[in-house]
Amino acid sequence: MTLQRIESVQLMKSIDILACLVVVVCMSVLCKTDVCANEPISNFVSFEKSVAPILSAKCVSCHRPDNLKGGFDLTTRATALKGGENGTALVPGKPDDSPLYTRAIPHNGQPPEMPAKGESLTKVEAEALKEWITDGADWPETNVLREKSRADASFWSFQPIAKMTVPNFEDAPECWNVQPIDRFIFAKLRESGLKPNSPASPETLIRRATFDLTGLPPMPEEVAEFVRLVSEKGAQLATEQLIDRLLESPRYGEAWGRHWLDVIRFGESRGYERNEIITNLWPFRDYVIRSFNDDKPFDQFIREHLAGDIIGKNQPDIEVGSAFLVAGPYDDVGNQDPAAAAQIRADQMDEMIRATSEAFLGMTMGCARCHDHKFDPLQTRDYYSLYATFNGTVHGPREVATVEAHYERNNRLAPLHEERTRLTEERKALDQAIIERIKQQEPKIAKTWIRPRQSRYLTEELFEPAEATFVRLIADGTDAPDPNRKQFKIDEFEVWTDEAVSQNVALSSAGGKAMGAAPKAKDFGDAYSADHAIDGKYGECWHANSPELVIQFSKPERIKRVVFSSDRTRALSEDHPNTVFVGDYRIEASNDGKTWTTLASSADRVPSTDIRRQARLRKTVMTDAESERLATLDQAIGQLDAQISQVPALPVWWVGTHREAPGPFAVFVGGNPQRRGDEVVPASLTVLNGYPSQYRLDSTHGEAERRLALANWLTAPDHPLVARVLANRIWQFHFGTGIVNTPSDFGYMGGRPTHPELLDWLAQQLLAGGWKLKPLHRQIMTSQAYRQASTWQADRASQDADSRLLWRFPPRRLTAEEIRDAILSISGKLDLTMGGPGFRLYEYQQDNVATYVPLNDCGPETYRRAVYHHNARASRIDVLTDFDCPDPAFAEPRRAATTTPLQALTLMNHRFSVTMADSMADRLRHDAKTAKEQVRRAFVLAVSRAPSDSELTLGVELINKHGVRAFCRVLLNSNELIHLD
Repeated sequence: MTLQRIESVQLMKSIDILACLVVVVCMSVLCKTDVCANEPISNFVSFEKSVAPILSAKCVSCHRPDNLKGGFDLTTRATALKGGENGTALVPGKPDDSPLYTRAIPHNGQPPEMPAKGESLTKVEAEALKEWITDGADWPETNVLREKSRADASFWSFQPIAKMTVPNFEDAPECWNVQPIDRFIFAKLRESGLKPNSPASPETLIRRATFDLTGLPPMPEEVAEFVRLVSEKGAQLATEQLIDRLLESPRYGEAWGRHWLDVIRFGESRGYERNEIITNLWPFRDYVIRSFNDDKPFDQFIREHLAGDIIGKNQPDIEVGSAFLVAGPYDDVGNQDPAAAAQIRADQMDEMIRATSEAFLGMTMGCARCHDHKFDPLQTRDYYSLYATFNGTVHGPREVATVEAHYERNNRLAPLHEERTRLTEERKALDQAIIERIKQQEPKIAKTWIRPRQSRYLTEELFEPAEATFVRLIADGTDAPDPNRKQFKIDEFEVWTDEAVSQNVALSSAGGKAMGAAPKAKDFGDAYSADHAIDGKYGECWHANSPELVIQFSKPERIKRVVFSSDRTRALSEDHPNTVFVGDYRIEASNDGKTWTTLASSADRVPSTDIRRQARLRKTVMTDAESERLATLDQAIGQLDAQISQVPALPVWWVGTHREAPGPFAVFVGGNPQRRGDEVVPASLTVLNGYPSQYRLDSTHGEAERRLALANWLTAPDHPLVARVLANRIWQFHFGTGIVNTPSDFGYMGGRPTHPELLDWLAQQLLAGGWKLKPLHRQIMTSQAYRQASTWQADRASQDADSRLLWRFPPRRLTAEEIRDAILSISGKLDLTMGGPGFRLYEYQQDNVATYVPLNDCGPETYRRAVYHHNARASRIDVLTDFDCPDPAFAEPRRAATTTPLQALTLMNHRFSVTMADSMADRLRHDAKTAKEQVRRAFVLAVSRAPSDSELTLGVELINKHGVRAFCRVLLNSNELIHLD
């Protein structure tokens, strides 16, 4: 015991006991007055430190606003005191009367009732809860409980990107101690007791690198040149020159643009049940390819994706970048019910939020749509902050052009529009004069309309018996309220004979034939044919594509009655738009099909619509001179319209439109737009608000400012996620698997980095290099880790079967696009035309829904690179789909690589494969004369190496016995062709 402590003890013993009591009493009184008003009281500390974590971890999951089990909300003091369906749950001061406590502890040896799922309260937790209630259940009003997520702000991916020290090893092989990447890799290998493989052969390396950067095989001449350079200048210099050459190839942007289009769910149809094709989204695909080829800084690329229309207004090459927001599927069916329409809109917003958060942040924000994320520190209010950011974005096309283009077009159109306006005004004046006469004469004319209007359910015309072989219906307009509606329907058209037992001689079963134009339904054959008007059935209709229906009888008949309709079964209301009927009509008869006599008409019927009423009145009151002048004016206006239409339109692209959405915005409780919760504003993620780049916008900021603020936040240099996620994607596309093997999920449920220090070093390199990707490619691809052989080593594989530690280069199967492009290239048929509208490997059919029918025969117009294929959702393309080309209904950050019998059957028997084998055989015959030369040439073309002696012998035997074509089919079906070592 020290001298100081001894003196203290002695001093305490000398204090009068009464004085001590006075001090204690005074302190007690003071703590109940304002003197300690600003000091935290013990219960407050108890709730924050002890009780709140218990309730958040074990109770709130079932008792929160979006999941009210028993109608009980335990997230705030007010709702906790209110209780639920079974009454009060919390009685301050009385734990035994508080079900919150009594139902959470055992009773009579029985386990506690709550929580219904998960771990029960521990003894310590139960005592803490009881003590808190006993002491009055103090709970600050501002404290709102949230279900505790598995990860918090201390999780690895939310930490600042660290500036890493590159390890150094004196005992490492010299070549593995030069490149920082290799030193990081070697550190992990040594830690695990593993050794790296030896370098790959020059032939293997050039094939690997060429496919990696361009998605195509190297040409034989390129292989030979690389082998020579390695021999003369060494592997390091030869590899650097190879990578530089490949990065400058326009093929680079096509290959790596395809990777990015996967990540951002790019598709060229609308998806959902209608799935209509989108024909003007290809400029965005070309923009992506161009951006990669230009090595556009990726932070600029991200800003253009989210706000290209703002930062690049009237600059189409930049403005098109914001098509990212609307490049995903969306439901365009529409719904008249406000609640359903709001839900559809919420789904559209959810699609944008998921695409953005997963592509750039590597976060599954969609999980926070209905409640706080259960695994990551992402709050529901974070989700709806993004909702508020994107709420002004609407799917659809709009003009995208420069100011100069607008000016030039307007100058060409101005005189044409001026003349059209003059003629239109003259026509309007003449029309007005006619309308005035109509008003005067209408009462007299209307008296001639003595019969009721025709009925869609059944319209009958009786007339004097007449001899006829042909009967025709001529319609003047329709009974639809839309004056532009031209089509109508006839479910049955009957012509009855003048005899004691009248017969319907129009029936096809009686020999009748119907002639009338109808739209073609590719997916339903003659679904709308005029034959339906005389088939004796009321369920199917003739969909008129012209105003005339002609019925020919099997022989001349004496007829006296016609009956026709568009909804004989009365399935729908008389004015339903699905049963549109004729407007005014005439029924005529003929014996020779040339000379016609009118049998009946609707002239004395009440007009079916106001449009038909006005049309009849006009015909009655107009003079011949007026009719002639109107026709002249209509012709002149029509000619002007034709000239206007010939002025090239400005480009209209599927880039979305943006409207102001002033708010206020709120959380949708449980994801339901009809249940609005707390108000939210556009803001950065709560978990990252400790970083200087965090932002929060009030209601004075418009729609454009919100998206721009988000874009600037994502690309801020202190952001811990975006650069990491991007660096990991680059690594993944080089090695098949990322340092984090879940490239769009850097959260708790995602993978953990195998080389966290290397990932941060790569992210730092990306930032230091101005967000340019090509320097990062060079660093990765010139490393020993990338250049090593893929040779299998059983002892090393026993520790690391997936090669995650990179003791060897991980081999992979080529993607579907690479397989197709490679076959075209090997066969000499690949068309390297870049850009523009895509080709289609399906026939697009559209009727009630869109249908994509795969083509069996594909001509040279389809021999372009697969990235230029019109990538529609839910379209099955034999070669591409069979080899796991994803449906762009969802993002595909990492391609699957399945092995199925269908793949082998496709390569062996599909028309494309057979045709390409023929083309390859022609190429070999042209390039080489003897069978040996043809085999050698074929192997270098297909797999970038010379054949072994046995392969050469077998290949020659096959050619001599079955021909070059058979040999080419075998080679195109080889496993080595579609795999990369």
